[in-house]
Parts: sequence; structure tokens; C-alpha cells
Amino acid sequence: MEKKTGIAVYPGTFDPLTNGHVSLVKRGLDIFDKIIVGVALHTSKTPLFNLEERVRMTRRAFNGDARIQVEPFEGLLVDYARSQKAVAILRGMRAVADFEYEFQMALMNRRLDRNIQTAFLMTDYKWLYISSTLIKDVARLGGDIHGLVPPNVEKDLYRKFGRL
Repeated sequence: MEKKTGIAVYPGTFDPLTNGHVSLVKRGLDIFDKIIVGVALHTSKTPLFNLEERVRMTRRAFNGDARIQVEPFEGLLVDYARSQKAVAILRGMRAVADFEYEFQMALMNRRLDRNIQTAFLMTDYKWLYISSTLIKDVARLGGDIHGLVPPNVEKDLYRKFGRL
């Protein structure tokens, strides 16, 4: 699998970044030359961490890999992807439950810009059951999240909940 296909944007709130997200980005590098992890400013969720904190945690988790760029963004995803000269939007799916939402978003993005494709990768089976929301709930209630998030994110979560 030698051929690479340019830049992909992997968007999300990453509140917080999980090992499932990290796995998806690293696997995406088998397909794309570069992945821009786009940390969304606007979200329908109420984030635990502000945008600056989410960007910082995500950058630290990828530890300076030159093929991975972490940037905040706002506005329409396709506009951001176009501005970054991306050929694709990278999305992960854990289960059938993710499919309907992701399918709708992919079709809308395609309508907005037919030149930017959406590429789906299935989550590695190890991370099938985790989500950022679940991780936050477990950490808030004093549970062990070790191994589910990058070490720096684990520390930041415990600090946020007053456990460090």
C-alpha cells in the first residue's frame, strides 16, 4: 500500500481525545500523506474543555509527528477542508448507530463541495465501546480511564475533576 492520496481533515470536538481517535488518525496515515486534526470551535455539545485546552491536549498526544497537524477551526467543515487543500474528510465509525448521522453529514458535505470526498474507517475493535462522553462520565465519577486516553489527556481529565 504505497500510494498516498494527499491531505485529509479529521474533524471533531475531541473533548477529550481518546485512544480510538489516535488509532484512527494513525491508521489514516496509511492512506493519506498528512492528516489535519481539526478541533471544532462550534459544537452542539457543551464541552468540558475549552477550545485552547482541547487543541493543546491533542497536539501533545501526537507529540510532534510531522504528518499530523492539529488546528482549531470554525464554520463549515467543507470550507475549512478546502482552505487546507484537503482531498478528503476522514471519519470513524464505531457501530451501526454512527452510520445514519455520518451518512447524512457525508451527503451534505458532498452537496456543498463535490471535490472533497468522505473516507470512513471502522474503529479498531479495542475502542469500539468508548466515546469521549463515556470517558468523561467515568473520570468524573472516579473510575479508572487508564489506557483509554493518551497519558497527557488522562492527567488533564483527572486534574479537571480535582483528582490530581
